[in-house]
Amino acid sequence: MSDENLHWYALKVFYNKVQPLIAACKESGVEFFAPVEVIRSLLFLRCTENEFGHFLIAHGQGIYVYRQAGSQQPAVIRDHEMEVFRFVVTAGQQGLTLLGEDRPEYHQGDRVVVTDGPFKGAEGHIKRIKKDRRLVVTIPGVVAVATAFIHPSMLKKKEDAEPKTGTHNKA
Repeated sequence: MSDENLHWYALKVFYNKVQPLIAACKESGVEFFAPVEVIRSLLFLRCTENEFGHFLIAHGQGIYVYRQAGSQQPAVIRDHEMEVFRFVVTAGQQGLTLLGEDRPEYHQGDRVVVTDGPFKGAEGHIKRIKKDRRLVVTIPGVVAVATAFIHPSMLKKKEDAEPKTGTHNKA
């Protein structure tokens, strides 16, 4: 199966069904990401549209599918957005703050790239939260999460940043 046919989809999971759904993903061979240490009710699947439909038919009770704005189509999350989100929530750093579902008020500020430190290579927006400058990483329409304080010397505005190569420091 070509990677071009695989897409990330986001599910909000209710009624403590995350672990059974993880087991179902493992059993069926569907790639998944479950940031349970940070967000207990969120599950991402990477599969074809057809596999996603079959998964929902088999396991859909107690699941909310994030959809494209103004549509009934499931929201497709770009690989790069998932890569950055996964990097930030799994970096093992203290001070990560869940902002909840992505909302427009979290898009204020400059788009930046972190140039040094444990989040080197991560991209997002800068937002002041509790008087600290933090990097906010979003998956549009699904979730937003903020890092701990990042010193301004470790930030570079995105338009001034070097082109993204698709890799980053996985500390």
